[in-house]
Amino acid sequence: MSGEPQLAVVAEQTGDAPPQVGIVMGSQSDMDTMQGAAKELADRGEIQVISAHRQPEELAEYARTARARGLRVVIAGAGLSAALPGAVAAHSDLPVIGVPLSSRLSAAGGLDAILSIVQMPPGVPVAAVGLDNARNAGILAARIIDSASPPGGRPTAVA
Repeated sequence: MSGEPQLAVVAEQTGDAPPQVGIVMGSQSDMDTMQGAAKELADRGEIQVISAHRQPEELAEYARTARARGLRVVIAGAGLSAALPGAVAAHSDLPVIGVPLSSRLSAAGGLDAILSIVQMPPGVPVAAVGLDNARNAGILAARIIDSASPPGGRPTAVA
């Protein structure tokens, strides 16, 4: 294993209510980009670093237990092979929003990450936002959560 943290909570949601959105990324180096989602969600999100390749068991556990922990949406940022969003979607029935991330190692300026996220196999749905656009992922996650809430009321249960 490399020096990646094991299910490290990098930033925690504040307030009394549990977080509703999980924001995950495969590497600490993705944090600056993924902060765009966290800023849009204010106190409704949590941020974790979990690698789909270096920590597959931890990622599967995170995804399988997401709903029980109160999460309603997961945002997964990934570059290169961009396996993280699909791996989360394979282990959870929650909506997953993929954020393709560019990097200096990326082919064609991030095209590899974009294609990896939008070309999920049938039965493994992942929504995608633009390259490095974690802010839009945060806005979309908030809209998903808010659309399940009656006007002026508490969120309805999602079956």
